[in-house]
Amino acid sequence: MNVLILGSGAREHAFAYQLATSSLLKTLYIAPGNAGTAQIGTNISLSLTDFKAVKKALITHQIDIVLVGPEVPLVAGIHDFIASDPELKHLLVIGPKKEGAQLEGSKAFAKEFMIRHQIPTAKYRSFTGDSLQEAFVFLEHLKPPYVLKADGLAAGKGVLILEDIDKAKDELTQMLTQEKFGLAGHTVVIEEYLDGIEMSCFALVDGADYVVLPNAKDYKRIGEGDTGLNTGGMGAISPVPFADATLLQKIEQQIIKPTIQGLQEEGIAYQGFLFFGLMIVRNEPFVIEYNVRMGDPETEVVLPRLETDLLTLFKAIKEHNLAEQFVKVTPLSAATVMAVSGGYPEQYEKGKVITGLANSKNSDVFHAGTQHNNDV
Repeated sequence: MNVLILGSGAREHAFAYQLATSSLLKTLYIAPGNAGTAQIGTNISLSLTDFKAVKKALITHQIDIVLVGPEVPLVAGIHDFIASDPELKHLLVIGPKKEGAQLEGSKAFAKEFMIRHQIPTAKYRSFTGDSLQEAFVFLEHLKPPYVLKADGLAAGKGVLILEDIDKAKDELTQMLTQEKFGLAGHTVVIEEYLDGIEMSCFALVDGADYVVLPNAKDYKRIGEGDTGLNTGGMGAISPVPFADATLLQKIEQQIIKPTIQGLQEEGIAYQGFLFFGLMIVRNEPFVIEYNVRMGDPETEVVLPRLETDLLTLFKAIKEHNLAEQFVKVTPLSAATVMAVSGGYPEQYEKGKVITGLANSKNSDVFHAGTQHNNDV
């Protein structure tokens, strides 16, 4: 099978690394990829939202499976584009159509979905600029800290957690009336704060059935001891040390199954990875968010623990027999740590030369935002 991975991060490199070991793989392409993916596949330079360019690559390279890494092209409807094109509709796309992608593309949609299907989540209300004063009243009835979430995609920056009510009102005003997060903030979800510990669970879904993948926990703060600014993720571990069999059973029965069943009941044919961002409060799981793709850096610790051929699972989606698959997972643990430029996540220097990767022993190195420069 010829596979095209869409994306350029460490998540996509980890996918490429895993798929490259499959006996079912014929040729591997990554678009646009990075310096790491170039070592195990062929990079294709294109924009992920240029669907015409994607179509050209799919036809030129006779692709059988398209794996969509990031959320933006999914929310923009790349699966719908491929499925509606007579020349492409036979392809298997790993990633949901636009309707299913709203689980990540709209926090209000996701919260409403959870309420409809009795999936545990924080109490909330959604507001627009026309209901700002009503939003203030709702805030005043909550205990701090105050959680404000831009409804749409905001590159991971659209969630604010604030201790002060006046600061919360000011930020809410900026979001709803001054376009602090652009169109993403035209609707804001205000949530009750859940005081617990976070973890992530993952499922691969074929529209009717699913398999559960290894769980993980990421660490977002830049500093040691969980201090400093939030980032996209400075590291992750798998499995989650505190997630015992009882908790994992609760998560599957109270969250994963009702979510998949809810999608079916609403006629949403969901195909691809589904990421459950959870808060565990007194050993009870609550959904903080859905993501409609694998996480980063979580993918870098989840995939190395898989002993089942990932392409076999994708093939099972195509053949509608995913429920018959057994996912074998190593009992060994995995950890990943990000190496970033000084100053990150604020202003930081780019284009620095990276050396010493060849000296890495007993570990895998996944690239994000790197490129080869033969002139150095």
